Amino acid sequence: MSTGPRATLRVSKAYLALAIVLFAIEVVIALAVHDSFVRPILGDVLVVALIYAAIRSVAELRPVPTAFGVFLFACAVECAQYARVVDLLGLRHNAIARVVIGTAYDPRDFLAYAAGAAAVVVGERLYDARRRRKESSLGVRRGA
Repeated sequence: MSTGPRATLRVSKAYLALAIVLFAIEVVIALAVHDSFVRPILGDVLVVALIYAAIRSVAELRPVPTAFGVFLFACAVECAQYARVVDLLGLRHNAIARVVIGTAYDPRDFLAYAAGAAAVVVGERLYDARRRRKESSLGVRRGA
């Protein structure tokens, strides 16, 4: 009985490097930026890309479903903020829980998560198109 396509596990150095760079950017934003755009909006856009890159660094998955799954995960975390899960679990004084789950619900974050997922898909499509053009031009040169 077939259960459908399965993810292939492997380590992608490119996605791992991207995840590390995005994580470093997120840390800098969290520690040094206190504004009304970069930290609350751009940070949420980038966190979707970070999670996506981390997943793709260890699993070969299709971009659109993966980006959509990350978007849904981010939305679930935002809903947990709305429900004050950190407080319900008695974790208000746990810094890691406050950072990972978050404590500040903002409905605009859903738009930032959607923008992050869209950016990931567009980036993947642009990269694939560039790679195909490059492979095509190499193939033409080899045959000449």
